[in-house]
Amino acid sequence: MNSLWAKSVSLPEFPALEGDLETGVLIVGGGMAGVLCALHLSRAGAGCVLVEADRVGGGITKDTTAKITAQHGLIYDRLISKYGKETAGLYLRANLEAGDRYRELCRDIDCDYEELDSFVYSLDDPEMIRREVEALRLLGFGAAEETELPLPFKTAGAVRFPRQAQFHPLKFLAAVTKGLCIYEHTKVLELGPGQAVTNRGTIKADKIIIATHFPILNKHGGYFVKLYQERSYVLALQGATNEGRDLKGMYVDGSQKGLSLRSYKASLLLGGGSHRTGKPGGWQGLEAFAKEYYPQAKITARWAAQDCMSLDGMPYIGRYSRGTEGLYTATGFNKWGMTSSMAAANLLTDLVLGRENPFEGVFAPSRSILHPQLAVNVFEAAVGLLTPTVPRCPHMGCALKYNAAEHSWDCPCHGSRFGEDGRLIDNPATDDRK
Repeated sequence: MNSLWAKSVSLPEFPALEGDLETGVLIVGGGMAGVLCALHLSRAGAGCVLVEADRVGGGITKDTTAKITAQHGLIYDRLISKYGKETAGLYLRANLEAGDRYRELCRDIDCDYEELDSFVYSLDDPEMIRREVEALRLLGFGAAEETELPLPFKTAGAVRFPRQAQFHPLKFLAAVTKGLCIYEHTKVLELGPGQAVTNRGTIKADKIIIATHFPILNKHGGYFVKLYQERSYVLALQGATNEGRDLKGMYVDGSQKGLSLRSYKASLLLGGGSHRTGKPGGWQGLEAFAKEYYPQAKITARWAAQDCMSLDGMPYIGRYSRGTEGLYTATGFNKWGMTSSMAAANLLTDLVLGRENPFEGVFAPSRSILHPQLAVNVFEAAVGLLTPTVPRCPHMGCALKYNAAEHSWDCPCHGSRFGEDGRLIDNPATDDRK
């Protein structure tokens, strides 16, 4: 069950740490966010080291659909309504700047980078599309309403974002990791002020960035109630379109439970089936859709993604908590991990180097947690803790649920996942299931 990206490229290997060391900045986590932080800081002249418990790019990054876009669903009308024009404008600007930075870096990298328009469609609510277009125009962005789309099913219209992009994330990582100080197979066992104890030695650092998808330090920040995780599924279909180019763009349903479609060379990538980790799900809905609308297509790859979802739909990027000086994090990317990883690297580089950044307040992890999703997260955690079955998750003791589609044991409280043999697959748990 490897993604199209993992099947088509081999990433460079890096040594494991041997003994203790000191550095200016330690980055924990070798996914896209961690690597981009290391890249930015290194280019700024800061001494930094990145440690990864397994292999760089071997976690969530390899399972993305790899879209680079500031169009994160139908979010801008909602942001203006809840937080005002200024906050919505800053969120848009941070993600547009992230896209610009990718564009700049990809000029010299062979990573199948391609600029395309991005579309968010609605199946049945044209008014929702119009409101989003008006919200974007209020923010000064040239979005447009489209009524005719090259999709095999009817829609009520879509919002078009011009000049967004898609790429091959692992080809990109293979290029940008060159020259960075990276240690693989180096697992952080304990974090303390100014240091991390790993399975290979102790690292002392002036600043530490936790870029482990779901933050691994439980006693600060309250991330175990501010985040939950979702699974979603992807099929690669060959023979669905004319060399995968008929779409002429990237498409996603404005409904959280809808489908996403993009092409990669001769393949159509069909995504969807989102559900909270630990709940039932799988590829069945996507397979039925493919059979109905692309009966001639052949499934050449299938994989699943895992996403950290925040309480308010915006990532947590910045100081880990108010009481943890010199400790930072980036998490809660809400299914938009590629763009958010770059936005996080831009912001965290400034914070670590003591520079002002206009987006600090928008993404601050210490912002209000008073949102309806908080009650849902607390309820799910309580149910998981009180369910008297085994096995249990070593993270906080919740009952695990068997995932028949992926042959794993998943935690509905916080999203940790384990193989049938007990091996840890996804955090926030840091140990195998006993």
